Amino acid sequence: MKIEQIYTGCLAQGAYYIVSENEAAIIDPLRETKPYIERLEKDGVKLKYIFETHFHADFVSGHLDLSKKTGAPIVYGPTAEPDFEAIIAEDNQIFEIGNIKIKVLHTPGHTLESSTFLLSDEDGRETAIFSGDTLFLGDVGRPDLAQKAAHMTQQQLAGMLYESLQSKIMPLADDITVYPAHGAGSACGKNMQKETVDTLGNQKKTNYALNQPDKESFVREVLDGLSAPPKYFGMNVALNKGGYSSFEEVLEKGNNPLDTEAFQNLAEESGALILDTRSAADFHKGFIPNSVNIGLKGDFAPWVGAMIVDVQQPILLVCDSGTEEEVITRLSRVGFDNVLGYLYGGFESWKNSNKETDSIHRISPQEFAEQFNENSKVIDVRKESEYEAEHVEYAFRRPLADIGEWASTIDDREHFFIHCAGGYRSMIAASILNSRGIRNFSEVDGGFNKIKETGIPKSNFVCQSKI
Repeated sequence: MKIEQIYTGCLAQGAYYIVSENEAAIIDPLRETKPYIERLEKDGVKLKYIFETHFHADFVSGHLDLSKKTGAPIVYGPTAEPDFEAIIAEDNQIFEIGNIKIKVLHTPGHTLESSTFLLSDEDGRETAIFSGDTLFLGDVGRPDLAQKAAHMTQQQLAGMLYESLQSKIMPLADDITVYPAHGAGSACGKNMQKETVDTLGNQKKTNYALNQPDKESFVREVLDGLSAPPKYFGMNVALNKGGYSSFEEVLEKGNNPLDTEAFQNLAEESGALILDTRSAADFHKGFIPNSVNIGLKGDFAPWVGAMIVDVQQPILLVCDSGTEEEVITRLSRVGFDNVLGYLYGGFESWKNSNKETDSIHRISPQEFAEQFNENSKVIDVRKESEYEAEHVEYAFRRPLADIGEWASTIDDREHFFIHCAGGYRSMIAASILNSRGIRNFSEVDGGFNKIKETGIPKSNFVCQSKI
């Protein structure tokens, strides 16, 4: 038996490839199927089942494309109602792959169809659980995503999750390995550990959610401090449940090089958003007016989802040469399939054609310290927990995820400084504000990580783990 975790850092997502004898199973695959097909061919095995722990909200699964290419059926837990052919398993139903078995444990709470897959090895010993978004390392799945579809409150769903964990997960042996669907950085939980694999026994000891004295305490603690989910989540659920275009079609459509004239004409005709995926260090020096910067070398896909939201939005790309296919692939992972093409030769071709450009005023932390005084207006776009841990004194907390709400409150007649932790998120914010005509600001290079090395007054530090 072989179990391989295929972890994608940008999404903090774990897919699983399992082989026994001449058969394989894949759990929660990503959108592009090539990595899985290559593994199957290399191992000379047949894909027998594609297991989905639930209808994912934060990414588009590759279940449909993978099923079409291999003939393997898709398996969901009880109560799932996909708009395509699939096996809807019963609670405790067993599936055989080679000499191993996978039992479906219905564990609703994160969503109503959420299920955990319990693996028994060749000797019949219960070895591992693939817990999806039911149980993370250090946390459990957020119980507020399925409220509308389930016609239930988040408190009711949290109570259901408690019952699932107590009846299905906690009775399992301590030496069982836990393979979750997500790790630290995912918006599907709030307190995940950086590790991606652990034993159930250790989680019973260290996971706050598994150490609550009763259901009431569990519900209160799991819901406490839960931020609003990214707005694109519902659209991804719809794609995973209802279907989508094949990845190959999306890649072929988007992989469309355009010269500067064709790019400009298409932008004007289509109303496409110009997405510049270069680094903040390059973007601020010069870019196409009204471009939005979300750097590829960062949490690219989740921030695209959070900032653009509408997966149907037409997009034109400005990329570093050679990264175009990677950008289109990573966009497709969160359902943004409507890429119309990219600027051939990147921003340099635009600049060399003498077309209009724009820039962001970026300053060093030292310059910030020199210009800062008690009357300075500072906007901190980090998450609430980061801000509460430590921030520039009197800085305004304005999380990037909420920029759609707070951008309209900015008075552009008054200069302000803007920063995040390192410069990635603040440049996203700067580009969005700039595209809305808000330009009277300075963005701080290096963010708070560098600001705190200066003499600028800061709040007292509070450990984030205790917030």
